[in-house]
Amino acid sequence: MAALVAEDIADGAVVNLGIGLPTMVANHLPAGREVVLHSENGVIGMGPAPREGEEDFDLINAGKQPVTLLPGGSFFHHADSFAMMRGGHLDVCVLGAFQVSATGDLANWHTGAADAIPAVGGAMDLAIGAKKTYVMMEHTTKSGEMKIVKRCSYPLTGIGCVARIYTDLAVIDVTPQGLVVRAMVEGLGLDELQSRTEAPLRRTA
Repeated sequence: MAALVAEDIADGAVVNLGIGLPTMVANHLPAGREVVLHSENGVIGMGPAPREGEEDFDLINAGKQPVTLLPGGSFFHHADSFAMMRGGHLDVCVLGAFQVSATGDLANWHTGAADAIPAVGGAMDLAIGAKKTYVMMEHTTKSGEMKIVKRCSYPLTGIGCVARIYTDLAVIDVTPQGLVVRAMVEGLGLDELQSRTEAPLRRTA
């Protein structure tokens, strides 16, 4: 998934990688492609994860993971970081999700369960502020519940903000005509993919 997302990020893009699976994208960016990685805690110009034993825990991303800094990278107050996010200065953000709807609504901060700990962080700012929002997630929950749904049942992070969904089974575009499957894992048919997806799917022409 991380390699597929990385391949789709254009040269020169400014990108925020959300907590969890999206952080893996940094290690798969194609050689020779300049992508400027931003973190909401006040870092821009991050590189791949450090080698084991070379971590600097004063240099972390928003998920508290150690990162590296490329030449030209810089640090700043998190208020300035959020101004970048809200001001439309990010080309792409890559976020995890609990649910994505057929119309690109995103739910990724709270399941609504009474004992769940809300964790919105900067997700709302990113989902709405970035020019494109990509979601990277497992296609279903561990118990097999569908995560690509007709309508989100969890509290929303953003409405109609998701442009593309990357899962362990497929890559799916959110379009005005509905969800369009761009690619599937080898050996998987559309009918089987649909059986694991509540929202209607169709193939590219």
